[in-house]
Amino acid sequence: MGADIQKLKIPYFDSKTEEILSELEKTQKDFWNLDRESANFLNTLIQINNSKSVLEIGTSNGYSGIWILKALEKTKGKLTTIEFWEKRQSIARKNFEICCPNVPAEAKIGSAIVILEDIKDEIQNKKRNKFDFVFIDANKKEYIEYFKIIDTITTDNAVIVADNILSHYEKTKEYIQELFNNNNYQSQIIDIGAGMMISKKLIQ
Repeated sequence: MGADIQKLKIPYFDSKTEEILSELEKTQKDFWNLDRESANFLNTLIQINNSKSVLEIGTSNGYSGIWILKALEKTKGKLTTIEFWEKRQSIARKNFEICCPNVPAEAKIGSAIVILEDIKDEIQNKKRNKFDFVFIDANKKEYIEYFKIIDTITTDNAVIVADNILSHYEKTKEYIQELFNNNNYQSQIIDIGAGMMISKKLIQ
């Protein structure tokens, strides 16, 4: 099924956005981007959840970010995205401006853990609101550390999506075990792309 969808390249967006997405898809392996099927799934989840405040950990060149922003265009939301490498995110910012000029996108550069701690402080000091959707696609070994902070900066009913769960199982195993054993979350691994884990934060 995935291969068929890749071949079809279903045009969901305007011609300029589709042109940029097609160019980015050519360098998917170089920039560790999602495949189109997974990106479409992410976009759909955000719309189904009617998410207004999305956090992305791992911007890269903005491929997944464009799909997120296109969903937020419908839900009238905002994206906050974190990337360690300035060169990668500079490409992403340009792509965002072209494809989604009217959707707020806050780009942050640096260590994800450090930035997440800063965001946590801002939320505690009521300088920003909690997130209702989080997409994790960065350093696989740090997923569990990201989660410890994400758990404190998300709303009830928030959705957390983590990529590369199957392709990097050994590196993400601790994260997987934590979410499956955490009574505050309901989780499921989806065999799509490199493997995604979807976790729903439950109201306590």
